[in-house]
Amino acid sequence: MAKAKKGNLTRVRLKSTESGFCYYTVKNKKNTPNKMEFMKYDPFVRKHVLFKESGKV
Repeated sequence: MAKAKKGNLTRVRLKSTESGFCYYTVKNKKNTPNKMEFMKYDPFVRKHVLFKESGKV
């Protein structure tokens, strides 16, 4: 993944609540100051589950 520019952008890890699978993404701290939560597909469980932000990368 490309290196995030300095400023409002931060690379974050989204971790599955069902397994140890993680997605990595970039978020804008100014627009979304709270932790992110998404329903995404988990390939280990083979269904859509809740992914929560688990910190910076």
